[in-house]
Amino acid sequence: MPSLDDLRKRITSVKSTQKITKAMKMVAAAKLRKAQENAEKGRPYSEKMNNIILNLSAGVGDPQSAPKLLVGTGKEDVHLCVVLTSDRGLCGGFNSNIIKKAKNYFEKIQKEGKSLKIITVGSKGYDQLKRQHGKSIIENISFKESKNVSYFDASKVGNLIIEKFQNDEFDFCTIFFNKFKNVISQIPQEQQIIPLENENKNKDENLESNYEFEPDEDEILSNLLPKNISTQIFKAMLENSASEQGSRMTAMDNATRNAGDLVDKLTIQYNRSRQAAITKELIEIISGAESL
Repeated sequence: MPSLDDLRKRITSVKSTQKITKAMKMVAAAKLRKAQENAEKGRPYSEKMNNIILNLSAGVGDPQSAPKLLVGTGKEDVHLCVVLTSDRGLCGGFNSNIIKKAKNYFEKIQKEGKSLKIITVGSKGYDQLKRQHGKSIIENISFKESKNVSYFDASKVGNLIIEKFQNDEFDFCTIFFNKFKNVISQIPQEQQIIPLENENKNKDENLESNYEFEPDEDEILSNLLPKNISTQIFKAMLENSASEQGSRMTAMDNATRNAGDLVDKLTIQYNRSRQAAITKELIEIISGAESL
């Protein structure tokens, strides 16, 4: 049974931890508002960019002459997976949910006998994947020094992907991230960006293709497609940023409450132990007095 001094030290330690988790919750709440606004503003832009490219692709006369970024290489042998996670921890299941989604995809690819290559964006994703899939990781990118998500960082990742695609290092590219829904819920996503996939192909949304373009569709697509890859990655990074702060806020709120419950439990244990010690001393004093 712990002594009174040990219990006092434990209560003090838990209270200190509670102050830290409460402060982290407040910081995450402050950052969440701006991150959520940026994520919501980025969605219409990325969706419109995708729709414009799909409209353009409908007017391409010869699919074989279309840009490879749009139609692919014609093969499905090598899959590149870009896993976007955070560089910092203490954010609940944010990173684990992305990794779980990615691992399910990895297993599916490997069961089909296809090659797998992985690029991790964020140190936490690399730490969780390096044991099981270390041989498949070809790049590890970290933006730990960047305070805010920027298009410049997204373009670095996008240019790396395009460079490897032009060198015929892969046939398909899929990115993994968390889509922000609310503070409690963040939904793991997988999005194919090479070749471009029509996200609305199973819906009743018909893309309009009755436009005339100048210059021709092929030339516009050759300029838009590389930008679209960076745009989709930037959108994913914005969604991740909002999801990370929301998950951290929830995790720190739960930690603060748990610390409060533990302090109450330890305080009751301390009071009982102190009462038992006082009672024991009184019994010893009374017993000694009676013996005289």
